[in-house]
Amino acid sequence: MSGHMKRLAAPRKWAIPRKTERWVVKSSPGPHKLTESLPLILVVRDRLKLCDTAKEARYIIGQHEIMVDGKVVTNYKHPVGFMDVISIPKQKEHYRVLLDTRGKIQLIPITKEESKWKLSRIENKTTVKGGKTQLNLHDGRNILLPKNKYKVCDVLKIDLEKQKILGAYSFEKGNLAMFIGGKHIGRLAAITDMKVTRSPMPNMVSFESFSTSQEYVFVVGKDTAEITIPEESML
Repeated sequence: MSGHMKRLAAPRKWAIPRKTERWVVKSSPGPHKLTESLPLILVVRDRLKLCDTAKEARYIIGQHEIMVDGKVVTNYKHPVGFMDVISIPKQKEHYRVLLDTRGKIQLIPITKEESKWKLSRIENKTTVKGGKTQLNLHDGRNILLPKNKYKVCDVLKIDLEKQKILGAYSFEKGNLAMFIGGKHIGRLAAITDMKVTRSPMPNMVSFESFSTSQEYVFVVGKDTAEITIPEESML
């Protein structure tokens, strides 16, 4: 499998210049899909502006200077996606990966305290040996619990150091959600209703003046957003 791809074919969420060069680094298989993530080398060079060339970016990453979700990452092709936390310990800088209102991947500065945790959505769950429940999260994590206490689309607040659940935000009426797809991508709104569709069509979630597919809804808090968000995100 090729480690590069043509810039013209790169996902729109990358928001990179298309005609400056012919090739661009391709994300390696990981916790996020190719179309939903950005290779770490582009984050270091093009977004954070820590260097000018790919060679310098690979050196910085290889020197254990970049952390993703609390762990040092040395693979410069590592896919960085929605809600991931990027830290640069030497510069005491921390960022959370979000989507802007055009659907482009953006890095939002956060505090050191906020960088210690992240939000992860439950994509599906299964019952495993011993009657335990395995939660499969949107960022590739799997959490094993003794009881089935959460439902699909609930969002968990995960401690990045201890990998423990600090809290949960239910997928229910009144809670605040961010859109990760569709016409209102990157914005926030409170859930007003939910409709389960007994067909191949997706479940629908209603808001004050519109509705959208359930897969585009990511709960981020109750009355207010738990995470730091840009001002443009509020509907």
